[in-house]
Amino acid sequence: MTDSDIPPPLLLPDAIHQAVRPGTVLLRLETTHSRQGVLDGAWWPRTRDVEQEVPALVSVLTEHLGPITRVGLDATAWDGIPTRVTVDDRVVRIDSFPVGDDTVLITRGDKDHFALMVVPPDTEPDAARTAMARAVRADNITPATELLVAPLPPPTTEQGGEA
Repeated sequence: MTDSDIPPPLLLPDAIHQAVRPGTVLLRLETTHSRQGVLDGAWWPRTRDVEQEVPALVSVLTEHLGPITRVGLDATAWDGIPTRVTVDDRVVRIDSFPVGDDTVLITRGDKDHFALMVVPPDTEPDAARTAMARAVRADNITPATELLVAPLPPPTTEQGGEA
Protein backbone atom coordinates (compact mmCIF):
# COMPACT_ATOMS: atom_id res chain seq x y z
CA MET A 1 0.00 0.00 0.00
CA THR A 2 1.39 3.41 -0.91
CA ASP A 3 0.83 6.74 0.81
CA SER A 4 -1.63 7.63 -1.97
CA ASP A 5 -3.76 4.64 -0.90
CA ILE A 6 -4.18 6.08 2.59
CA PRO A 7 -7.47 7.96 2.82
CA PRO A 8 -7.01 11.53 4.00
CA PRO A 9 -7.74 11.98 7.70
CA LEU A 10 -10.98 13.93 7.97
CA LEU A 11 -11.91 13.67 11.62
CA LEU A 12 -9.72 16.28 13.31
CA PRO A 13 -10.53 19.96 12.76
CA ASP A 14 -7.83 22.32 11.49
CA ALA A 15 -7.38 24.07 14.83
CA ILE A 16 -7.38 20.85 16.83
CA HIS A 17 -5.48 22.21 19.84
CA GLN A 18 -8.12 24.92 20.22
CA ALA A 19 -11.05 22.70 19.24
CA VAL A 20 -10.79 20.14 22.03
CA ARG A 21 -11.30 20.90 25.67
CA PRO A 22 -8.24 21.37 27.89
CA GLY A 23 -6.93 18.10 29.28
CA THR A 24 -7.99 16.10 26.22
CA VAL A 25 -5.17 13.91 24.95
CA LEU A 26 -4.55 13.90 21.21
CA LEU A 27 -3.51 10.30 20.74
CA ARG A 28 -3.76 7.57 18.12
CA LEU A 29 -2.87 3.95 18.88
CA GLU A 30 -2.23 1.11 16.49
CA THR A 31 -5.45 -0.89 16.30
CA THR A 32 -3.95 -4.35 15.81
CA HIS A 33 -2.46 -6.66 18.39
CA SER A 34 0.46 -7.62 16.16
CA ARG A 35 2.72 -4.70 17.18
CA GLN A 36 4.91 -5.36 14.15
CA GLY A 37 5.35 -1.72 13.21
CA VAL A 38 8.12 0.54 14.44
CA LEU A 39 5.67 2.63 16.47
CA ASP A 40 2.69 1.73 18.61
CA GLY A 41 0.98 5.07 18.27
CA ALA A 42 1.32 8.82 18.06
CA TRP A 43 0.82 11.61 20.57
CA TRP A 44 0.38 15.32 19.88
CA PRO A 45 0.91 17.24 23.13
CA ARG A 46 -0.20 20.88 23.38
CA THR A 47 2.99 22.03 25.13
CA ARG A 48 6.44 20.83 26.25
CA ASP A 49 5.40 20.97 29.92
CA VAL A 50 5.81 17.43 31.31
CA GLU A 51 3.72 18.03 34.42
CA GLN A 52 0.84 19.33 32.32
CA GLU A 53 0.98 16.82 29.44
CA VAL A 54 2.22 13.48 30.79
CA PRO A 55 -0.46 12.84 33.46
CA ALA A 56 -3.24 13.13 30.88
CA LEU A 57 -1.33 10.82 28.50
CA VAL A 58 -0.73 8.23 31.22
CA SER A 59 -4.35 8.40 32.34
CA VAL A 60 -5.75 7.70 28.88
CA LEU A 61 -3.14 5.03 28.12
CA THR A 62 -3.99 3.27 31.38
CA GLU A 63 -7.57 2.93 30.14
CA HIS A 64 -6.36 1.13 27.01
CA LEU A 65 -3.18 -0.64 28.11
CA GLY A 66 -3.47 -1.13 31.85
CA PRO A 67 -1.24 0.44 34.52
CA ILE A 68 1.69 2.46 33.19
CA THR A 69 4.81 2.32 35.36
CA ARG A 70 7.33 4.48 33.46
CA VAL A 71 7.54 7.16 30.80
CA GLY A 72 10.80 7.81 28.97
CA LEU A 73 11.32 11.28 27.49
CA ASP A 74 14.16 13.14 25.83
CA ALA A 75 15.40 15.67 28.39
CA THR A 76 16.38 18.18 25.72
CA ALA A 77 12.88 18.30 24.24
CA TRP A 78 10.86 18.97 27.38
CA ASP A 79 10.64 21.74 29.95
CA GLY A 80 11.89 20.50 33.34
CA ILE A 81 11.43 16.74 33.69
CA PRO A 82 10.49 15.57 37.20
CA THR A 83 11.56 12.10 38.32
CA ARG A 84 7.96 11.04 38.91
CA VAL A 85 4.38 12.19 38.59
CA THR A 86 1.27 10.98 40.35
CA VAL A 87 -1.57 9.97 38.08
CA ASP A 88 -4.87 8.72 39.48
CA ASP A 89 -3.21 7.96 42.85
CA ARG A 90 -0.40 5.95 41.18
CA VAL A 91 3.23 7.03 41.03
CA VAL A 92 4.67 6.89 37.51
CA ARG A 93 8.44 7.17 37.14
CA ILE A 94 9.73 9.60 34.53
CA ASP A 95 13.04 8.69 32.90
CA SER A 96 15.00 11.02 30.69
CA PHE A 97 16.89 9.38 27.87
CA PRO A 98 18.40 10.57 24.64
CA VAL A 99 15.56 8.84 22.75
CA GLY A 100 14.98 11.81 20.49
CA ASP A 101 12.25 14.38 20.88
CA ASP A 102 10.21 12.51 18.33
CA THR A 103 9.56 9.50 20.58
CA VAL A 104 8.18 8.78 24.03
CA LEU A 105 8.68 5.34 25.57
CA ILE A 106 5.88 3.95 27.72
CA THR A 107 6.41 0.99 30.04
CA ARG A 108 3.56 -1.22 31.21
CA GLY A 109 4.48 -3.66 33.93
CA ASP A 110 8.18 -4.52 34.15
CA LYS A 111 9.26 -4.93 30.55
CA ASP A 112 6.41 -4.28 28.13
CA HIS A 113 7.37 -1.17 26.16
CA PHE A 114 5.39 0.98 23.75
CA ALA A 115 6.93 3.60 21.48
CA LEU A 116 4.80 6.61 20.58
CA MET A 117 5.77 9.21 18.04
CA VAL A 118 5.62 12.70 19.57
CA VAL A 119 4.29 15.32 17.20
CA PRO A 120 5.75 18.70 18.21
CA PRO A 121 3.09 21.01 19.69
CA ASP A 122 3.56 23.68 17.02
CA THR A 123 3.13 21.30 14.07
CA GLU A 124 0.66 22.38 11.40
CA PRO A 125 -2.60 20.39 11.73
CA ASP A 126 -2.44 18.77 8.27
CA ALA A 127 1.13 17.60 8.84
CA ALA A 128 0.28 16.33 12.34
CA ARG A 129 -2.76 14.37 11.12
CA THR A 130 -0.82 12.82 8.27
CA ALA A 131 2.16 11.85 10.44
CA MET A 132 -0.13 10.36 13.11
CA ALA A 133 -2.07 8.35 10.53
CA ARG A 134 1.16 6.98 9.08
CA ALA A 135 2.58 6.17 12.53
CA VAL A 136 -0.29 3.88 13.53
CA ARG A 137 -0.30 1.77 10.38
CA ALA A 138 0.46 -1.84 11.32
CA ASP A 139 2.94 -2.15 8.45
CA ASN A 140 4.80 1.07 9.26
CA ILE A 141 8.57 0.63 9.24
CA THR A 142 9.41 4.33 8.99
CA PRO A 143 11.00 5.91 12.08
CA ALA A 144 9.24 8.84 13.73
CA THR A 145 11.88 11.35 12.59
CA GLU A 146 11.13 10.53 8.97
CA LEU A 147 7.35 10.51 9.43
CA LEU A 148 7.44 14.01 10.82
CA VAL A 149 9.26 15.44 7.82
CA ALA A 150 7.59 13.37 5.09
CA PRO A 151 5.82 15.49 2.49
CA LEU A 152 2.08 15.82 2.75
CA PRO A 153 0.03 13.95 0.15
CA PRO A 154 -1.35 16.18 -2.61
CA PRO A 155 -4.68 17.84 -1.79
CA THR A 156 -7.75 15.91 -2.84
CA THR A 157 -10.86 17.34 -4.44
CA GLU A 158 -12.80 16.46 -1.29
CA GLN A 159 -12.62 19.18 1.32
CA GLY A 160 -13.36 18.20 4.89
CA GLY A 161 -16.07 15.75 5.76
CA GLU A 162 -17.85 14.50 8.76
CA ALA A 163 -17.54 11.24 10.62
